[in-house]
Amino acid sequence: EVQLAESGGGLVQAGGSLRLSCAASGFPFVDYAIGWFRHAPGKEREGISCISSSDGRTLYADSVKGRFTISSDIAKHTVYLQMNSLKPEDTAHYYCATKYGMCSWDYDYWGQGTQVTVSS
Repeated sequence: EVQLAESGGGLVQAGGSLRLSCAASGFPFVDYAIGWFRHAPGKEREGISCISSSDGRTLYADSVKGRFTISSDIAKHTVYLQMNSLKPEDTAHYYCATKYGMCSWDYDYWGQGTQVTVSS
């Protein structure tokens, strides 16, 4: 059974940093891509980053490029999202998701998410 567990969310002041973790189990990690999404009240869900576990290729949305960094620890089956220079508009529920193959914005399995709140 595919399982994804996010952690690391919380409350932070604008300009601060957080690191989200996505612990994966139940599938061959190296064959899958992991993506991070966020959903803020009143807004559409937004794909913000992904990493292809097989070759480490990454994608970023323009809204987070230069501030967020995605990385993968294959041994721990965990993907991280380092978020720096956080802004109030980054406030959202953050989810990780996975799919077989390479990065895209279309995923099959989702975690429950973790809340990130950035105060001004």
